[in-house]
Amino acid sequence: MSSALTDLFPYPIVQAPMAGGVSVPQLAAAVSEAGGLGFLAAGYKTADGMYQDIKQLRGLTGRPFGVNLFMPQPEYADPAAVDVYAHQLAGEAAWYETELGDRDSGRDDGYDAKLAVLLDNPVPVVSFHFGVPNGEALEALRRAGTVTLVTATTPDEALAVERAGADVVIAQGIEAGGHQGTHRDVPESDGAGLGLLSLVGQIRETVRIPVVAAGGIMRGSQIAAVLAAGASAAQLGTAFLATPESGAADIHKQALTNPLFVRTELTRAFSGRPARGLVNRFMREHGPYAPAAYPEVHHLTSPLRKAAAKAKDAQGMALWAGQGHRMARPLPAGQLVEVLAAELADAATALSGHRTAGGELR
Repeated sequence: MSSALTDLFPYPIVQAPMAGGVSVPQLAAAVSEAGGLGFLAAGYKTADGMYQDIKQLRGLTGRPFGVNLFMPQPEYADPAAVDVYAHQLAGEAAWYETELGDRDSGRDDGYDAKLAVLLDNPVPVVSFHFGVPNGEALEALRRAGTVTLVTATTPDEALAVERAGADVVIAQGIEAGGHQGTHRDVPESDGAGLGLLSLVGQIRETVRIPVVAAGGIMRGSQIAAVLAAGASAAQLGTAFLATPESGAADIHKQALTNPLFVRTELTRAFSGRPARGLVNRFMREHGPYAPAAYPEVHHLTSPLRKAAAKAKDAQGMALWAGQGHRMARPLPAGQLVEVLAAELADAATALSGHRTAGGELR
């Protein structure tokens, strides 16, 4: 397996790029400095905003890091369905004393401009979510010295990633917090995703490129499990969301272990695309009726989510979290990397202790 990615950092620990203000330069720097791979999220930022984050991160660490881009989305939303949903959300707007957002605020997330910045000012790693870049873009990044990763949620998607020429595939299990990185948004498949260990195994038998495992990983022993299943590294999001360096709102961090929030679900309520978060009032009331309309619904609900956060009302926020959220530890990010690495080493020692001299399990 190629070591182009794992040679960049000592521990097989990747901090997931969490868009929306969570993956700030301070978090990425702390993870990279501790021996993992820190990541910036360019999603929902302008190209200049992304560049400024990169500039700030380079001032905090000289170690490798990554930047994540959202792929442009095709137009398939039903305008009438979005109209109906907007009417349903009118009560929320009145409650939070704000207006609904402009659903037509853009579909491509400034993709071309961001890609141009990353080619002019190369970074060690670039990953992609919500689809596969074309081969020309991936080859251009490779010539610039950048390692490329693309998210896949099925073996077929992983095959498309390999055929496009990406260096690494990120296997995202159904347990993952935030948005599922499906290449096509098919409502009929909602909730039908594969669990991470099954997905890693199937992808390893489908493609030859290295695999990074993502979804619900919170402990070093779980990292050991995905490495044993064939992954080269593990990507953790929710585990780092609770750290002091994370840009998440304090009320979001506290909700991860608050007994009031007992489970997560995949929902379209906040963005129009399936995303896993803590079940709250907004999700319960609007999730069943939210249309498949990303990023229209994301733009529509943006002022509501900001108003709820300003009011410290967790019941109206998008509390993205993976299935392992109750295992969150509010440790400094660098210390968390060290703890995870120690847990991984302990798990590896325990596994080797269960083997006979011939290598068979006892």
